[in-house]
Amino acid sequence: MDLHMLKSKIHGATITEANLNYVGSITIDSDLLKASNILSYEKVQIVDINNGARLETYVIPGEPKSNIICLNGAAARCVQSGDKIIIMSYCVLNENEAKTFNPKVIFVNDDNSIKEITNYETHGEIK
Repeated sequence: MDLHMLKSKIHGATITEANLNYVGSITIDSDLLKASNILSYEKVQIVDINNGARLETYVIPGEPKSNIICLNGAAARCVQSGDKIIIMSYCVLNENEAKTFNPKVIFVNDDNSIKEITNYETHGEIK
């Protein structure tokens, strides 16, 4: 049996820009991509904490150390600059792989700089 599992997550990122006049995707600082193990052009799910919107798109790398999180194209209508979001990528694992796999979870500060990198989550409020 194959299972769809959380592979990577960037939690509490702040939208720095919403660019309607772009072909599509989400631009993410390439340092955040590297830390989270999310690849360029990888499919991601975006959840807007402020308004509850959920959408899927793909990733393009932004300038390192820019802290950019920019939704582009039609997805820009689902968010506003300043909104807090969660960015998640998934993988498909067999049952044995899933039992030992731990996702990469990145918690960020308000400016999208990395606060903490973990391989797990626990129930409760954000630190």
